[in-house]
Amino acid sequence: MKAYLDLVSQVLAEGILRKNRTGVDTIAMFGAHYKINLNEGFPLLTTKKVFFNSIIRELLWYLSGQTHIRELRQHTKIWDAWTSEEKNWEVGRMYGYQWVNWEKYTMDAETREYRMSHINQIQNVIDLIKTNPDSRRMVVTAWNPAVLDEVALPSCHSFFMFNVMGGKLNCHLTQRSGDIALGIPFNVACYAALTHMIARETGLTPGIFSHYINDAHIYVTHLKGLEDQLIRSPYPLPGLKIANKPFWNLEFEDFQLVNYRHYPAIKFEVAV
Repeated sequence: MKAYLDLVSQVLAEGILRKNRTGVDTIAMFGAHYKINLNEGFPLLTTKKVFFNSIIRELLWYLSGQTHIRELRQHTKIWDAWTSEEKNWEVGRMYGYQWVNWEKYTMDAETREYRMSHINQIQNVIDLIKTNPDSRRMVVTAWNPAVLDEVALPSCHSFFMFNVMGGKLNCHLTQRSGDIALGIPFNVACYAALTHMIARETGLTPGIFSHYINDAHIYVTHLKGLEDQLIRSPYPLPGLKIANKPFWNLEFEDFQLVNYRHYPAIKFEVAV
């Protein structure tokens, strides 16, 4: 995927050396942006093996709204570094919880007491696409300032929105912080899959994925692996098939990656 390799090259060329909370220095740049045409294939990196199964498991975990990884970690350990058995594998009201269970408080007119209800932001987007596709308010936010002190990791991919033009569903993701080697390949594939899911549900064709990364960074411990990728010529992108089922009924077995040709995996250590 040329867009990704161009992103790596741009950060290496324009970034500066910075310290951060993890203790592992980064080469970072401000304000990276690129677009990917989802009609050209499913954007899963071919210059290294990316574990598609983990991406779909994580996406379905987000959509479940769970505040723990007890079921997720039976299939993938990608979130283990941010919690533990002692914490009962809790991560708090982050990401998916905010997507589908955003808490809303309203005052009862008679009792003057506040009552809590929940907003399913994903369903609201689907409803808007179906009833008012010209809307410019198809927005989902995972950034909730009220829970930052309780979550395992404040949401990196914090804000995304959809747009319908010419029968195509476009998605834009704003990311506050992006680990180029480890996180970004997962993020791109995750939101591409979500766009495919919503497009199928609403009778549209996947269009453009637009991605803005506020702090785009490469950990210095990841340089060798990324340099290896830069000299690899990308293979054609794979395809994605999704079962013809209602959005909320889709399960892991309903996703099929087609013709995924890739180079060997590259191990990158997580900076926590």
